[in-house]
Amino acid sequence: MTTKEQKIMDQHRPDSGPGPGDPAALHILLRTSTQSLNIKGRCPGNIEGPNLTRVSEFHLIGLSEDPDLQPVLFGLFLSMYLVTVLGNLLIILAVSSDSHLHTPMYFFLSNLSFTDICFISTTVPKMIMDIQTQSTVISYVGCLTQMSLFAMLVCMDDMLLTVMAYDRFVAICHPLLYPVIMNPRLCGFLVLMSLLFSLFNSLLHNLIILQFTYFKDVEIANFFCDPSQLLNLACSDTFTNNIVIYVIGGIFGFLPISGILFSYYKIVSSILRIPSSKGKYKAFSTCGSHLSVVCLFYGTGIVEYLGTAVSHAPRKGALASVMYTVVSPMLNPFIYSLRNRDIKSSLWRLYSKTV
Repeated sequence: MTTKEQKIMDQHRPDSGPGPGDPAALHILLRTSTQSLNIKGRCPGNIEGPNLTRVSEFHLIGLSEDPDLQPVLFGLFLSMYLVTVLGNLLIILAVSSDSHLHTPMYFFLSNLSFTDICFISTTVPKMIMDIQTQSTVISYVGCLTQMSLFAMLVCMDDMLLTVMAYDRFVAICHPLLYPVIMNPRLCGFLVLMSLLFSLFNSLLHNLIILQFTYFKDVEIANFFCDPSQLLNLACSDTFTNNIVIYVIGGIFGFLPISGILFSYYKIVSSILRIPSSKGKYKAFSTCGSHLSVVCLFYGTGIVEYLGTAVSHAPRKGALASVMYTVVSPMLNPFIYSLRNRDIKSSLWRLYSKTV
């Protein structure tokens, strides 16, 4: 019997009111035991579920508890968020306003920019608000919503990068057939299929997490509701669910990467057969920006994975998550605008019209 339970029983002895067999005392004792099980991280065991309090909220650990760092973190992430949204909006505006950019490559790029805006908006505004209000609480429904959007959008990013790699493969390896193959109907179909696959990925994550009613702890070792963190906190036997998560990761991770690697294998083979060095440079420059974004996306994801696996400190894992949830979407517009003459000239014309 815990100290807290002993105090409750002492308060209900004959010299202080109702006896130990009083139903009120037993009710208080059971409720206290239930809360202790949920709050201190112990799973219910053989106690029946209806007698337990369900988790109604979680606590995000954030990046730091140091009060002196809070204004710095607030300003830093607010600036990064605004830069990301503005940069990606400029890409979308440049593509939509310039008829010369109404091509499959820029159609996919504008969809990627829109996805990046939604992706960073899923996590960063909540973190900024938590820093400002000094609160780390997120409701159960809010956590599941954030997790669902995160799983969907990170998969959408992955799928769009694969589609863009296929677009570059057709443009370089089959330039004469490019307008025929990459017609508007196929482009729309590829984006739609990417969205449906992403929704399916999010649905699978939801179905797995919704099986869990009770959790070992209410503290999530990240600044957002990471699906893997929620799975680790579940009280139920998660072996089968872990297998399912790994299978999902294999399908939605390995297949897109395989598609990208195959596309670039064909692209490099085709470029090497070009006789002139100028022709090789021109061909490679058409996919240089996309290759940089692919390396950034998967590179930051690998850094986050290794950072979490090597370091058992929760905050270091949260800092590693910043790389692919914040840094990658922020740098994508700069990569495309700095390395792409069409985007730069379109933005310049747009600026000249407004001024």
